[in-house]
Amino acid sequence: MASPKRKLPKIKFWPTVLKRNFPRTLMARVLLIIVLPIAIMQIAITWVFFDKHWETVTAKLSEGLAGDIAWAVRAYEANPTEANLEQINDQAEKSMQLSISLRKGDKLPLNRRESIFIALNRTIDKALGDQLEEVYWFDTTRYPGYVDIRVQVKAGVLRFIVPKDRAFATTGYIFIFWMLGATIILTTIAMLFIRNQVRAIERLSQAAERFGRGEEDVGFKPYGATEVRAAAEAFLKMKARIQRQIEQRTTLLASVSHDLRTPLTRLKLELAMGEQDEANTRMKQDVSEMAYMIDEYLAFARGEMAENTDSVSVRALMDAVTDSVARAGHRLQTERLAEDLRVNIREMAVQRALTNLVMNGFHYGKHVRFHAEVTPGEKLFLIIDDDGPGIAPEKREEAFKPFSRLDESRNQNIKGVGLGLAIARDIVRSHGGELTLDTSPQGGLRAVISLPVSQLS
Repeated sequence: MASPKRKLPKIKFWPTVLKRNFPRTLMARVLLIIVLPIAIMQIAITWVFFDKHWETVTAKLSEGLAGDIAWAVRAYEANPTEANLEQINDQAEKSMQLSISLRKGDKLPLNRRESIFIALNRTIDKALGDQLEEVYWFDTTRYPGYVDIRVQVKAGVLRFIVPKDRAFATTGYIFIFWMLGATIILTTIAMLFIRNQVRAIERLSQAAERFGRGEEDVGFKPYGATEVRAAAEAFLKMKARIQRQIEQRTTLLASVSHDLRTPLTRLKLELAMGEQDEANTRMKQDVSEMAYMIDEYLAFARGEMAENTDSVSVRALMDAVTDSVARAGHRLQTERLAEDLRVNIREMAVQRALTNLVMNGFHYGKHVRFHAEVTPGEKLFLIIDDDGPGIAPEKREEAFKPFSRLDESRNQNIKGVGLGLAIARDIVRSHGGELTLDTSPQGGLRAVISLPVSQLS
């Protein structure tokens, strides 16, 4: 019994090639959708015109011309005298638009230049071959408005100079001109209209990007096609809802902060007035830790969204972080950029993120280094290195989760609630950047803040 044939898997080659080479932008795709059918239609119409109409008309003209040339050759060969040739030439010029001359003892050229319109050479060659028994030669490219036809006779070569409109239909050039002109005009108009529609989508994308970075785009208004307007209006409504939620959250958190701080303040006063023993000291530490935890929770929830963006010097930002850390009693090794740059950011928010990362480095290590790098045309990098124990690669993403403390050995007797990295990443991402963790050359943890070059000014 024969085993069944295995079906070979189909290789989807063309879909892959098309997908890889298909335009990426909306402008290019819409133009392709419009221009490609027009181009195919123009090519089809041109082919039909030349194959059916133009070639048929040209064939009829060529047959008539070949008949006149055959008559002139036979009339001359019947009486090969100069007087007869002159009489034939006079008659041909008046009624047939033919100019005839005899080149005595001459031979036909061996080579012939082909015309761009292959059909023209083909039809003339066929017409002359059907009408003449003698050897002939012709050239449709030597003279702009004429065709050079030569026929070998006994005395030499009879040369005929004929206007091109006698050999083929000159309307073909006009047809091609109008086809190309119409295609260019239609494509230009399509590009103008499509560009106007694409601009509305690009404007909506820029407004969404600005809102994501916490910037206000006052000049944005819905315009463009109905669908684009609908998307822009939906974006504005969504933006308004998010802003209301932020305002409500800020108001609620301010109330919560006040309500929580009041009893904590009373507790601090009661502990300060109470008996100063070991139990009192432990309770003070607990109250202090509770106050710190409340500050961290509120900072994480607030998200620094109320601050406006501004153009800030990178050197000034690094100096502010260095001074803030110095006031906390730490010495930060800072390497500033050789050439200062300005960046559009929410200064206090980014300063808070950098301070969190630097203080995190001092919590786990003794030496922390802070420097900046710029990749031309791409990104600004703010890099913080420490010599602490670091974080294992498989646990680095977990470290960004709110309230994450990782393993006990790393966090034993360390002040914090696991919100520093979460707050820092939230701030950086709100600026369109990214915060990543890596291994530091100093052996500890490296924190890298990257901001897109669009933020540089």
